[in-house]
Amino acid sequence: MQLEYNKNEQGPVTEMAIVNVFTKLIFGDVSHTSRELMIIQAFRSVDANVGRDSQQEMGEYLRNLGVREMIHLVSRLRQQINENEVSPASKRAQGVPSVGIGRAGYTPRAR
Repeated sequence: MQLEYNKNEQGPVTEMAIVNVFTKLIFGDVSHTSRELMIIQAFRSVDANVGRDSQQEMGEYLRNLGVREMIHLVSRLRQQINENEVSPASKRAQGVPSVGIGRAGYTPRAR
């Protein structure tokens, strides 16, 4: 039985979804879903080497990565995306305090 890649826009981002986006970048495909664009933006935030690059330049960068580097990058990217997808409400339900920057740059202190 052959498994087919599911382009589901719901649920956690899989390593396969990230690899699919990387493949599109490498081959210069410019049509992306909103989820793929989110993966591209996360890629920019995880790897400073591509922070300001065009999608074409990102593809060239990926093309020049070694296999181990690519595997490591996919893992880092997946972890970053899935950590950011956890909503503040679900964090509170898990007992994680929601402390961040408030109005005018004020950072509240945990009590």
